[in-house]
Amino acid sequence: MGSVPADDPQQLMGRVIESTLYDVTEDFAHQYLKMRFQVVDVDGRRAITMFKEHEYSRDYLRSLVRRRTTRIDGIFNVTTKDNFKLRASACAFTLSRIKTSQEKAVRTVMKRIIEEKASSLAFGQFVQEVVLGKIASDIYNEAKKITALRHVGVRKSKVLSYKPEAVKETAQPSQVSKPQKPETPSQAQETQPESEEKEET
Repeated sequence: MGSVPADDPQQLMGRVIESTLYDVTEDFAHQYLKMRFQVVDVDGRRAITMFKEHEYSRDYLRSLVRRRTTRIDGIFNVTTKDNFKLRASACAFTLSRIKTSQEKAVRTVMKRIIEEKASSLAFGQFVQEVVLGKIASDIYNEAKKITALRHVGVRKSKVLSYKPEAVKETAQPSQVSKPQKPETPSQAQETQPESEEKEET
């Protein structure tokens, strides 16, 4: 995942590290998706992290909203094949306003596909399909039979609970580095924030 500054590696336990999907895939199109990982163990200079949650950036979610269209949201608590419990929040944006019955039908499709995927996949596989859009694609292919859709996605997911012994199978290493203080103020470096705007269909 990268480097994590710390004076004492043991102080990292429980720390939450935030990044974007772009940091993982190096695909500029993935800057809109924020990801958080939690340190669950430290092995020498390696911090072992596991996925904690992901969500759309506020700017990206705001960019999806259009007048005279309908936004459909669904929040579902699911359990993966290896007993990780998560909450997945799906969303869909239509091309025009639709009836309440159509909204319910789309939400039913969301619920069915997300629950089926969770029950048949291990935690790591489920998270990958959520974050990379495979589940959203499956929802879109089913829901488009009900109404025309402009965007479908899992805008947020969060780990609710898990068995501690299962963590080692899903954890990822990050490099631990001791922070260095600049000798003079002129040696401090500034970084430029990257933009995070991308529209997807």
